[in-house]
Amino acid sequence: MARQINTIASVFAALIISAGLIDLSQAQDCPRGDLDNAYCDRDGDLVADTPTDPRQLVNPSTLVFAYTPVEDPALYTKVWDGFLKHLEKTTGKKVVFFPVQSNAAEIETMRSGRLHIAGVSTGPTPIAVNCAGYVPFAIMGTKDGSFGYEMEIIVPADSQIKTPADLKGKKLAFTSPSSNSGFKAPSVLLESEFKLVAKRDYEPVFSGKHDNSVLGVANKDYDAAAIANEVMVRMFERKVVDKAKIRTIYKSETFPTTSYGMAHNLDPALQTKIKEAFFTFPWEGSALKAEFKTEDRFVPITYKKDWSIIRKIDAASGVKYACK
Repeated sequence: MARQINTIASVFAALIISAGLIDLSQAQDCPRGDLDNAYCDRDGDLVADTPTDPRQLVNPSTLVFAYTPVEDPALYTKVWDGFLKHLEKTTGKKVVFFPVQSNAAEIETMRSGRLHIAGVSTGPTPIAVNCAGYVPFAIMGTKDGSFGYEMEIIVPADSQIKTPADLKGKKLAFTSPSSNSGFKAPSVLLESEFKLVAKRDYEPVFSGKHDNSVLGVANKDYDAAAIANEVMVRMFERKVVDKAKIRTIYKSETFPTTSYGMAHNLDPALQTKIKEAFFTFPWEGSALKAEFKTEDRFVPITYKKDWSIIRKIDAASGVKYACK
């Protein structure tokens, strides 16, 4: 009897060891790079792979879409309405617009599985990719495939500040710590090119959004602000702010603008339909065309190639894609 028990115990132990080796093998077969432990990147494209286990795929009856946080979510609900109807027709599913109040909230909503398709700002895109399984595949662009925007440092039109060097001792508005043009890029630039360090040489404040920063400079709440010029241009065109009240003292190289993508674990057939909706949307006469003006289509991008400059800025500024 004792021998039988020992035999059973040995077999049981062997099974446990075997299972452990299988788990270890699977873990070793799941390269991740900077991705959170919940995701795999076996093809090396730096974004989460679609799960191979059908039980991990989702195919919701209602798709939830969010656009990067803006000053007036109600306005953008109308701007995106025509596209969402096209998305419904292409996918055969109901689509709802989910207004988000911050980049962090947008990323957390996708991480929790409650957001399926999104437009994510330039800076937060790497965090969304690594922490929420976000897979960007499109960007607004033009017929020749070009896209992008510049970071500008702006001041009130009658300000005595002429160059970034004059920001010493002044109050400079950023948007949020995750923003590329609203924080990371200008922080790196000011320190590397002008030897200006936050808190030591100038007072950093956070407005929360590019819209707030632009209005803050126009109303002289801030001495200066770092913003994405595409947002400012749209505000000028909507007459939200008077262009004559603002002057630019620095303009960066071109960065990728808002990325568009989806959750990595959507059913592959649904992923194909979502991409089809983006690349077949008729822009002419649409609210999107009326709002964004210079763009007239969605063009394909890859996170690995097109966000390379953003990852370099993150590395230079010490950003880690740590997921909470």
